[in-house]
Amino acid sequence: MKLSIIMPIFNEKDTLERIVEKIQKVPIEKEIIMVDDGSTDGTREIMKKYENVQNIKVIYHTKNMGKGATIRTAIKYITGDIVIIQDADLEYDPNDYLKLVMPIQNKEVKVIYGSRALNPENKHSYNRYLLGGKLVTFVTNILFSQRLTDEPTCYKVFDTTLLKSIFLKCKRFEFCPEVTAKIAKMGIKIKEIPISYYPRNFTEGKKIKWYDGIEAIWTLIKYRFVK
Repeated sequence: MKLSIIMPIFNEKDTLERIVEKIQKVPIEKEIIMVDDGSTDGTREIMKKYENVQNIKVIYHTKNMGKGATIRTAIKYITGDIVIIQDADLEYDPNDYLKLVMPIQNKEVKVIYGSRALNPENKHSYNRYLLGGKLVTFVTNILFSQRLTDEPTCYKVFDTTLLKSIFLKCKRFEFCPEVTAKIAKMGIKIKEIPISYYPRNFTEGKKIKWYDGIEAIWTLIKYRFVK
């Protein structure tokens, strides 16, 4: 079993090397698919050191296109059996990989979401984002008959064949609601597993904005009623 780790990257020079080091220490066969989305802070120069690393694929967008666009690019390069999304910061812990992939590896399910809400030890940087995430999750559950606690989580894990079968249009942060909506419309229940979470603030590079929550809700509604 091989895990493909999709890593969207935009201006993450301060954390990129540390998160790659953490990923490489996880005892699982893996490939890292890095897609830089037009970084201007020196990140691209750091990425060059990984171009000849055997289990790392390094891809560059010529301009900033959005997180969803980087994920769509990376999907074309997947060779693993299971896929996980990993941001290039330190908010999420790769040590959670093993428990996240196990149910898919054992053929129990095809989709796992790592839930920050199910781990009572987790903290949150901004209350407005905590509440916004809860609202997006609530709307998801109402529209698609799911029982999620953390729809906007970064740690989304998929059977590769399933993910490749989904036609995605996302460009920015709407990847999460789009992929969730399309999986739910296929009649697939999403299993959640508690994960660790170490939130950063805007001065540390947090990028998501309040209006991304509005876009997420609109995306959920749109794909609920679009065939």
